[in-house]
Order: sequence, then structure tokens, then C-alpha cells
Amino acid sequence: MNIHHIRNATEVVEYAGKKFLIDPMLAEKGTMPPFGTPVGLPPAPREDQNNPLVNLPTSIDNIIYNIDAVIVTHLHPDHWDKAAIEALPKDIKLFTQNEEDATEIRNTGFQNIEVLKENTVFEGIQLIKTKAEHGRGEILEHAGHTCGVVFKHTNEKTLYVAGDTVWYDAVQKVIDTHKPEIIVVNAGDNQFLVGGSLVMGKDDVYEAFKASPNSKIICVHMEAVNHWGLSREELKKFINEKEIASNVLVPNDGESYSF
Repeated sequence: MNIHHIRNATEVVEYAGKKFLIDPMLAEKGTMPPFGTPVGLPPAPREDQNNPLVNLPTSIDNIIYNIDAVIVTHLHPDHWDKAAIEALPKDIKLFTQNEEDATEIRNTGFQNIEVLKENTVFEGIQLIKTKAEHGRGEILEHAGHTCGVVFKHTNEKTLYVAGDTVWYDAVQKVIDTHKPEIIVVNAGDNQFLVGGSLVMGKDDVYEAFKASPNSKIICVHMEAVNHWGLSREELKKFINEKEIASNVLVPNDGESYSF
């Protein structure tokens, strides 16, 4: 497999001969409002900066070239935005977490939508919808539902894309059940000024490592939207101190890994 980290949670995954685009946020730098009070959410860091905070590392045409299917874990605009809606062909195969998201995407013109289940099969590749919690406690009311997905195929290592989730028992259970060799975690510790982490921070990444110490863990969703709370530099320092840098990878935008 090849995992090409684009920006934020946007990845192009080549797996068992098929090419998946995950959580496309394709907007140009600064063309979307910040998360926080300007859009009716709780106050957030850097509300004076529009999203995305950084440019795409390559052109939209390059990102969507020869994509076989799109996976949208949820409809927050840093995972599915107007630029993606406009750029992607309306007949492309598209997977969502639930029927509500499928209906909303269908209303923008997409025709070939399937809701992920616990045993979805696409072109011989098993796609397993996994649970995710986009925060802890009361903030979940603002964050809403999301999911992750496990990829399985006899010719590939097992891949777990955890999605927008903090570390909690269901993530542990996915790792225990499916024993993924490759794990992609959203690790920017994004949060508002109240309510705590919405996705994994460095301690959550360490829990993921302890749960699966022989896996490669790829940390994404970093420094791309205004409410990020953990920088790449700080995470790299942490994993070096814990002596786990050979297993925990922190890609720059545009970086690729093959396994």
C-alpha cells in the first residue's frame, strides 16, 4: 500500500490495486471561515485566521486523478468541503458513515453512494466501519457522529484509519480485534477553548502505540485548521523522548509512505 498524506485528514490511499481518497478538504488556503464563534461554535484558538491555514501540496487535479472511491468519515468542512464537492465527478463511488450523511451528499448531485457497514466489500477489499468519538463528554453534542475504517485484503497489510476520535475503549477494541499493522490517527489535539480534545493528542498517540507497539502509526490532522492544539514539532519531541520515533511517523503535507 501507499499512503499519500495531502493535508489535514485528507489522504490518498493506494490499497490492493485501488485508489481511495479519504476526507477531502480541497479548499485553497484561507477561503473558509475559522472554527469557533464566527460559525456559531464555542470560542476557539486563532479565530483571526481563516481555514485552511496552509496550501495544498499539489494540485486538485493531481489529488483526484484516477481515484476509484472516496471515503467521507463525516461532513465537517475540514473533511468534506465545497471545493471537493465541485471537483469530484458526481458518479464516483463514495462511502459515508450513515444514511443522513449519504442523503446530504446525494443532495449535492452525487449518485453512487454507499453507507459503510461492518463488512462492506469494494472490489475485493474489505472495508469495516469502526466506532469513533469526536471528543469526550458534553463537547460531543457539538462534534456529532463520525467513524473510522479498517481496510483488509489478502495481499495487503491491515490498515486502520481511525478518523476524528480521541483514544477510548472502542479504539482499543478495533486494534485488539483487527490487529492493524498500519494505523492512521488524527493527532492535532484540536479543541475549542472549552470542552477538551476533539481528536487525539500526544498522550492518546502514546496509548495507541502501547496498544499496538509493532504497528506503524501515522499522525495526521495537524496544523491545518485554526483550532489545532498540538504541533508537529511538539509531537516529534514527545515521541523522541518516549523513544518510539521509529514506529510513530509525523508526515509533512505531501509526504508518502509505502508498506
